Amino acid sequence: MKTIIFMGDSRECIREFPETARQSIGRQLLRIQHGLDPQDWKPIKTVGAGVREVRIHTGGEFRAFYVTHIGNALYVLHAFQKKTQETRPKDIALGRQRFKQIGE
Repeated sequence: MKTIIFMGDSRECIREFPETARQSIGRQLLRIQHGLDPQDWKPIKTVGAGVREVRIHTGGEFRAFYVTHIGNALYVLHAFQKKTQETRPKDIALGRQRFKQIGE
């Protein structure tokens, strides 16, 4: 099972999600820890190679950028509520910055 490492304030951001979204993302992160894909995800190449986005559709739209191909860890780079169709450039930039911090 992979160890979860929350980058920056990603854990605090998840804690601020509504309860249903928080529980849902927790279940998806557990799946990833066990080597499974989350139920809804997509690659986020603009953040970095191998970075994926967990997509939660409960009580709004919530996202978490993560990467798993570095060591035996699941790095949660950034978590946020998505309010528009397109991901905000500041969310992409923050994910990219944190991805660089882990050495990729």
